[in-house]
Amino acid sequence: MEGKEEDVRLGANKFRERQPIGTAAQVPDKDYEEPPPAPLFEPSELSSWSFYRAGIAEFIATFLFLYVSVLTVMGVVKSPTKCGTVGIQGIAWAFGGMIFALVYCTAGISGGHINPAVTFGLFLARKLSLTRALYYMVMQCLGAICGAGVVRGFEGGNQYKLNGGGANTIAHGYTKGDGLGAEIVGTFVLVYTVFSATDAKRSARDSHVPILAPLPIGFAVFLVHLATIPITGTGINPARSLGAAIIYNKDHAWDDHWVFWVGPFIGAALAALYHQVVIRAIPFKNR
Repeated sequence: MEGKEEDVRLGANKFRERQPIGTAAQVPDKDYEEPPPAPLFEPSELSSWSFYRAGIAEFIATFLFLYVSVLTVMGVVKSPTKCGTVGIQGIAWAFGGMIFALVYCTAGISGGHINPAVTFGLFLARKLSLTRALYYMVMQCLGAICGAGVVRGFEGGNQYKLNGGGANTIAHGYTKGDGLGAEIVGTFVLVYTVFSATDAKRSARDSHVPILAPLPIGFAVFLVHLATIPITGTGINPARSLGAAIIYNKDHAWDDHWVFWVGPFIGAALAALYHQVVIRAIPFKNR
């Protein structure tokens, strides 16, 4: 009997559980060092080609994002019957799918923000300097304007304006407060997902869980669009809202335009605060 107990003990030590659970799963397989916070101003960036290359990547990515997404919206709106189009689900897939593809393409160059709200949230978390954040936002907005402009060129001025130009407005039956709340919560979901999917600390801790960061980010955009298209058309991206509004340029597109800047920036700030103060406050042991 004693020999059997010895065999069990040796066997348990030899064949340990491969997938730890609970707090054991939080111990990383490799050491982790917290990266230093980005400085507020980084003058040396202005003399680096990688700085300008990153801005160009943000411009092209936002341009392509607006081109595909707004063109999809135009196709749904102008159809006499929604059964003959991709519908709301297709619009949501266009937005989410493009974010997935573009983040994958540009993450190694600029970080794949493609959204001033994402840039703002990462800036608050000290992931990039103010210089880079402002530069990204300008390039994102310019790319969005150009993307919407190309869609207008394809559709024709009259047809484009007749179908709403893909501009974000608050739907009838909803108040400005409803629209603002939808934009805050929707952007919170997106930016919180960005933080979680790109957190190096989490990657070190959960190295046994392989993850492709653009996938959850794109999926978050898809889900938020499903929920809020009926309310605001889903902004959660000030550059997307600005580009469509400038090219469409109708009064009702500007009446509530502030909602699509204030809401996303508040949502991004809340997500940054929650992630940095609450989530990253979980004890993390180095080995």
